[in-house]
Amino acid sequence: MKERIGRRTVQDMMVGVGSPRSFSRWTVASLCAALLLSACTTTSGAPAPSATLQPTATPTSPTTVAPTATASPQPTPTPREEPPPVATEPVAIAVQLAAAEHAVRDGSVTGAELAWMGHLQQRIYRTLAARPELRESVLTALPPTVQAYAKKNLSATADLRSTVVPGPNLPTAWRIVEPAPLDDLLRYYREAEAEFGVHWSYLAAIHLVETRMGRIRGVSTAGAQGPMQFMPGTWAAYGEGDVNSDRDAIRAAARYLRANRAPADMPNALFRYNNSQPYVRAVTAYAEVMRTEPEAYRGFYHWQVYYLTTRGDILLPVGYGPP
Repeated sequence: MKERIGRRTVQDMMVGVGSPRSFSRWTVASLCAALLLSACTTTSGAPAPSATLQPTATPTSPTTVAPTATASPQPTPTPREEPPPVATEPVAIAVQLAAAEHAVRDGSVTGAELAWMGHLQQRIYRTLAARPELRESVLTALPPTVQAYAKKNLSATADLRSTVVPGPNLPTAWRIVEPAPLDDLLRYYREAEAEFGVHWSYLAAIHLVETRMGRIRGVSTAGAQGPMQFMPGTWAAYGEGDVNSDRDAIRAAARYLRANRAPADMPNALFRYNNSQPYVRAVTAYAEVMRTEPEAYRGFYHWQVYYLTTRGDILLPVGYGPP
């Protein structure tokens, strides 16, 4: 079976998306439609492969609960698929992306739903970065209000991907942990901004790019360490406290950027932080999105750790790596 949804229909589905109060009803309908469309259509190619490594768990024996005469059946919630599946048709991807972008900006969306939507948002951008032939069609199908920041997020993701040379092996020195609470990190960024004058959005963007908000623990191949990835000599000059502390590392990053002419010359300061123009462009793009719409930080906070290999994207979940 093959079915197409035209642009007019997509725009009809997106009516009311801009209103947070209308989001929950709209996102259920639109995501269902997107997934149905994905299942009912064929494309010229498959999305970039993705796999998930599962942390080792101790097996447990199942238990059986005997039914009682007074028990009444309870509805079973439909579990969300993990990782969030990305549609294959450009229009369906656009519907998913619009839903995710609006969800992360809706303060009533919290907890597991927010985490799932942030992860979906990330997976869509990674898919589009890996498949440039889809980009124009997806961006064109988005509402104009979503297009602006979608272009920035996509260009940033593509820039960072261009700097990676995929290899066959996974990192052996990394350990993946839960990040510090969302509000705590935001407070650290804002405290550093107040102290050093570097806008919090740049600190959040660096934290996102370097270690996915502190999820990655371990020393890089170049010898950098901590959530903001400092070389030992740089930390000795600009750091105070513990290099593995989010708060201490964020303050040190702000201090280092300020010493390199931030905020007046952010491109220079970012290039000094990491001598890569794609890195500078990516950090700047993510920061500009958060500076324009601070709620976008809620989505970035939930981006997960993916490792690009010759087999495609590999998701490294919490618990991956040595204890």
